[in-house]
Order: sequence, then C-alpha cells, then structure tokens
Amino acid sequence: MIKKPKNRLREWFDTLFYGILIAIGFRSLFLEPFNIPSGSMIPTLHIGDHIFITKWSYGYSRYSFPFGSWHLWNGRIFKNMPKRGDVIVFRNPKDESLDYVKRLVGLPGDTIQMREGRLYINGEIVERKDPRPYVIAVLPRSKRSSGVFLGNMKILGNKLFVGDSPADFNYTIQYIPDKYCINFDKCNYDNNCPIQACGIHKLTEYIEVLPNGVEHSIIEHTDDGPLDNTMEFLVPENHLFFMGDDRDNSNDSRDKLGFVPVDNVLGRVWFVWYSHNYASPMVAFWNWNAKMRWNRFGKGIN
Repeated sequence: MIKKPKNRLREWFDTLFYGILIAIGFRSLFLEPFNIPSGSMIPTLHIGDHIFITKWSYGYSRYSFPFGSWHLWNGRIFKNMPKRGDVIVFRNPKDESLDYVKRLVGLPGDTIQMREGRLYINGEIVERKDPRPYVIAVLPRSKRSSGVFLGNMKILGNKLFVGDSPADFNYTIQYIPDKYCINFDKCNYDNNCPIQACGIHKLTEYIEVLPNGVEHSIIEHTDDGPLDNTMEFLVPENHLFFMGDDRDNSNDSRDKLGFVPVDNVLGRVWFVWYSHNYASPMVAFWNWNAKMRWNRFGKGIN
C-alpha cells in the first residue's frame, strides 16, 4: 500500500480551524470568561476579578454568539426568565460594543424607585439590615511593598489591619499607577472625595433582602447621592431593571443605561476564577504573591 505524503501545512490549518471552532462553540453555549474593569459591583465583584458566566441559564439570543450585533434574528431560544437578585452580564442596549455586569432588581411590570437611598419595589421598601463599616482603598502602586499607615489602620499588600489584628470588616484594595494618585493625601477618610478617587474611603455595608428572599451585600457612601432619589420607573414588557451593588458608583438603569431588553442578557455570573489587585504581565511570576487575591479564587457569586 502506498501512503500519500502528508500535507503538514494543511494539518496545521485544520487543527487551528477546528480548535477555534470548538472554542467559539464552547463560549457561545456553555461558559464565557469576562474581567471586571470597574467598581460598580463592589462588594460582590472587585476590579481585577475574572469571572465565568453560564450561557445556558436563560437560553440563547443572537448576542450569545459572535456577530450578535448584526441583528440576524430577535428573541431567545430555550428562554428561561432571569430571577430577581441574579448577577448578570448583558450587552449595553445603547452601545453594543460594551458588556455590563449588574444585579437584576426589576422584572417586567415592576415599579422601581429610590427614596433617600432606599430601594422600593412595587411600592414596598426593600429591607436593609446589619450595617457595618466597609473600606475601599485605591492606593499608589509604589505603596504596595512599603504599606500605608493611617492612624491605627495599616494596609500591607492585600491585607488591612486595625492595630495589630486583621480588620473585622470587609474591604477592597486596589493599586493603580502613581501618576493617578496626586490626590492621595486628600482622600483619606475625612472628606467626601469620589469613591473612584485615589485614597481610602469609608463606606457602610448592608445586607439587602429582596422580595423573593434573596439576600446580598450592598455598599453606600451616602443616602443623599445623585441616584438616591429617583422617579418611579415602570419596567416595560420584555425588559429588565439592573443596579450595581455599589449604589453610589454605578451607571445602571436608574441613569443613562435605562431598561435592558431581555434579549441583551448574555448569562449569569457563576464564580471568580482569578483575581488580582493590579495589572502586570503573567510572566512576571515574582509579582504573583503580591498582586493575586488568593482568597477570591473560586469564589461563587450570589
């Protein structure tokens, strides 16, 4: 028997082509990774978290697949309505180049309103309980090794201490380039700097209990912010109302985002598979221990 000579280039091309096809199919139908670039979902999700979403949770729309913005069809296949309280990744209806992650608080037919920092759903105030301190520390990268000391509080790497003991409250630590931290000394506890400004910000964490019994954490800088008193929103048919868990630092359905069509939903956030407090090349293994939030690896999201 005479064997035909193998075409190495063709074999390489076939391997690459089918590998890409399988990867696209897996991301479209099962799991898709995303990273978190903003703090709008603190304390649930931190800047630098890398997450997986489940694509099958709510069925599939054209946005579930590549080139979804081409408007090839409308509607969802195997549609399953999201539940109030789910943390969801969706396509921004006003800019289809952007994917957002928020918490679902309003379903079609619901009325949603904020009054003096409190959430009302269908005219009923949503329970908010267990207030406790929360700290967001946005620090110059140069402080990562030397640490930050403020009164009896100190921050070393990914850890916050009060006195010599680990803090008994929750916090978020993020390091950014020093050139963005010219205001660092002005934004430490005793002023009203924007939450995203470089500095140490003291907030309040609450447990919010939604009408269906879902409990989750939120943080509040104030109960008198720009989005803490709103009109009453009536969620239209086939649309959803989303809010960030960082209630004073979120562009969501209370503001420019508006109502989100059900078709724009991509999937439910499942867990954090990787998290870091500042960006550096993965090949820089000597930075791994300082930058990685090991306690967030594998963290499930509710």
